[in-house]
Amino acid sequence: MTSQRGRMLWVWLLAAYLAALALVGFWPTPVDAPAQGPLSRTLAQLQAAGVPHSFDYDTVEATANMLIYVPVGFAVTVGFRSSWWQTVGVGACTSACVELGQLLFLQHRYPSLIDVATNTAGALLGFLLARTFQGRRKGVEAN
Repeated sequence: MTSQRGRMLWVWLLAAYLAALALVGFWPTPVDAPAQGPLSRTLAQLQAAGVPHSFDYDTVEATANMLIYVPVGFAVTVGFRSSWWQTVGVGACTSACVELGQLLFLQHRYPSLIDVATNTAGALLGFLLARTFQGRRKGVEAN
């Protein structure tokens, strides 16, 4: 079982991570812009070597959008002992707020419902990882 002090640590880590996400999400220009050229060249080389053409920039971006929300789902689950739907709700609401902020306030950013969906999937993955970790930890403590 996670102690109160341990849960508070996760809450603080979540707050720090959300602040970092806000910085990335509300940066005036896309944060991946400097990497687009090198990433596109690398993907072209991989595709020339036999990697399917479906593995493209959009796939990499969607995967990154999912992975960036895994820590959110993990920390919400551990820090607040949340259910899957609460964790998914936090991920979806957080992502939707970022995308709405981009729509309303940032002319060089492009809000996307696909980003909300992939971010939300990342929060769910974080929940599943947290529950797996918690289950294994309980099994070790029982031995």
